[in-house]
Amino acid sequence: MGLVGRNKAALLGGAAIAVLVGAHAAHAQEAKTTEQDKKPRVTVLQRLVVSAGVAKVAIDTPQAVTVIDQEDIDQKQATTIGEILKTTPGVQVLGSDRVFGEAFNIRGIGATENSADAARIVVTVDGAPKFNEQYRMGSFFSDPELYKKVEVLRGPASSTLYGSGALGGVINFTTKDASDFIAEGDRGAVRLKGAYESNGDGTLTSAIWAHRFNDAFEVLAQGNWRRSNDMEKANGVTLAGSEFDAFSGLLKGTYRIDDEQIVRASYQRWDSDADDQPYTQTSTTNPAAGFGTTDRHVIDQTWVLSYENEAADNPWLDLNVNLSYSDTTNSQSGNPNAPALPSTGNTAILNDTDYGYKTIQLKADNTFDYTGESFKNFLTVGFQASHQDRVADRPSGAARLTAHPEGQENKLGLFAQNEFVWDDRLTLIAGARTDFHSMDPSDSIPGAKGIDGTAFSPKVAALYKFNDNFNVFGSVAHTERFPTLDELFSTAGAPVARGMSLDLKKESSNNYEVGFGASTDNVLGLDNTVSLKVTAFNNDITDGIRINPFAIGPTAPYYVNVSKINIYGVELEGSYESEYVFGRLAYTHLKGEYPDGWIGRNAANTIAPGTTLETIPQDKLVLTLGGRLPEHGITLGATTTFAFRPDYFTPIAPVPFNPASQAAGDGPSGSWTRVDLFASWKPTEGQFVGWEGQFGVQNVFNADYRENLLNDRSKGRTFKLTLAKQFGYQ
Repeated sequence: MGLVGRNKAALLGGAAIAVLVGAHAAHAQEAKTTEQDKKPRVTVLQRLVVSAGVAKVAIDTPQAVTVIDQEDIDQKQATTIGEILKTTPGVQVLGSDRVFGEAFNIRGIGATENSADAARIVVTVDGAPKFNEQYRMGSFFSDPELYKKVEVLRGPASSTLYGSGALGGVINFTTKDASDFIAEGDRGAVRLKGAYESNGDGTLTSAIWAHRFNDAFEVLAQGNWRRSNDMEKANGVTLAGSEFDAFSGLLKGTYRIDDEQIVRASYQRWDSDADDQPYTQTSTTNPAAGFGTTDRHVIDQTWVLSYENEAADNPWLDLNVNLSYSDTTNSQSGNPNAPALPSTGNTAILNDTDYGYKTIQLKADNTFDYTGESFKNFLTVGFQASHQDRVADRPSGAARLTAHPEGQENKLGLFAQNEFVWDDRLTLIAGARTDFHSMDPSDSIPGAKGIDGTAFSPKVAALYKFNDNFNVFGSVAHTERFPTLDELFSTAGAPVARGMSLDLKKESSNNYEVGFGASTDNVLGLDNTVSLKVTAFNNDITDGIRINPFAIGPTAPYYVNVSKINIYGVELEGSYESEYVFGRLAYTHLKGEYPDGWIGRNAANTIAPGTTLETIPQDKLVLTLGGRLPEHGITLGATTTFAFRPDYFTPIAPVPFNPASQAAGDGPSGSWTRVDLFASWKPTEGQFVGWEGQFGVQNVFNADYRENLLNDRSKGRTFKLTLAKQFGYQ
């Protein structure tokens, strides 16, 4: 953004602040209440976290956690999953703005086209693990309209409960329930929703039916159709391959056996079928690269059956059981650049192929509650067992895909975590997990052999509350990540020949965190709440796995271990809430390096100690200011994102041994500023009750920039409009 754009952003921000402060002052007198009437407001940091052990609010959790609720999701009017997460501290969306091209980076861990990074971040939907790894494709395919909440747990401490190897962290998606729509006294509800966005002429049509058959049983059925033409970048160039057409749906039933026992069953599906779509989805590539186009049909399905028993009158029983099945398939065919069969070499990926990941998982845990006069203790024990099949079905006569090996993976994890709370001030958490792992390659891979191993993930965390307004916390966590099928059994032919990497070691991470949380109510005598959480961390990774850029030859391994990787940084999350004014602040500062460097086969391929890590995103400051007119159900505001020049500019295919590739990709990445506006209307009384409207302008000043770790320049100015109507019935 140039000087004029920055001045406009400053003027807009100043005007917004002036209006909001004025509104706040105008209502200051009526906001004052007697001491007994004052009620603290819930800020972003005071939202309940249910996926970090015993449920607690984020600011009192000795881990960096962000909870994104339904109001946030609606306000963003997100077209893709990545748009939900873009203002979350420590989280970076990778790849591109295409529906098929998004992946995730948490705290500098995660990349596209590089070393199975999807395995370093655990993604779940209602507890079901989701995973996809394919060349030039994203890692998660779904629609934002299906979800009511997203929890982001940053750092390896999450490995204890979610599985070894969560070096970056965990992203948990929670689908909607019938009870979210059925008002008290009603038997059911129907909700119709339509949305439009100007950039790409995108539309959304959505319908929800929620019905309560009796006090015990309720059902939700949802269907969505979202489509868009090719979008336009801020520089006026079409974002090739961003056109899509997708259907998604959710069927979910909830049966309450009694006040404490709940059974849930759900089926979710996302389906997109497109012809002549660019093969590459994570970036825009030069036509001379030869990837061509393909007919692509992607289907993502998730089945979940869960049982919960809180047993409030039995402190020894708080049981959760989750059985899930995930099936992600991608059928690609009709690429005009596909080589004739039998094909060999790197271009074989262009032949017709049906890719797939199928994962079945059973997870169960129980929490034992013991309460004394001045303490509470919660011991959670459980297991997690999963089986995953990876397939790449090819036509008769086609050579196997050397860079997409087929096979099976089996895991069994046993874990225990104890939370001790003394005097509601001191919280001590100690946990440990052991995972048993086996990897069996397909018979089609000559010379491959099965791999077995174990991984250990312990952690210790503490939080001390000096009073109701201030706490300090710290943690030490260790985790180990098994190599994936990609990393063990991938091979490559000419022009760069590499063999399997059967001698790969596990990645190991030692993560250290310290921080503090602060909150206070009724600042300046007003009915408000201010909260702040600051987390500093240092993550030392040993034997990090990377693509081997040095040794060339048929016996050289495709992947190698790097002795040391170090990532450190600071995350800040703040929030202000009052009846008429609200504000949010998120800041992320990250650094990363190879402390020992890499020793290459010659001087030109050797990385010096201290070389910057290529997966570190830009530092960001995200500021949101907004106001409310509660008597009219109106909310409006602006979000401004300030991004600072990165230490390392990542080209399309990250190559850590060539940090000088500043000209690669869709232009360089530097500092930039972006402004987004939002407004919503949701009346709570009168003739328009049940209606809801959302309006937004994204990238108001059409800022032209390339965000580091994304492979295309910014999406152009986009106007968004959503209108919904809910009908309740008895």
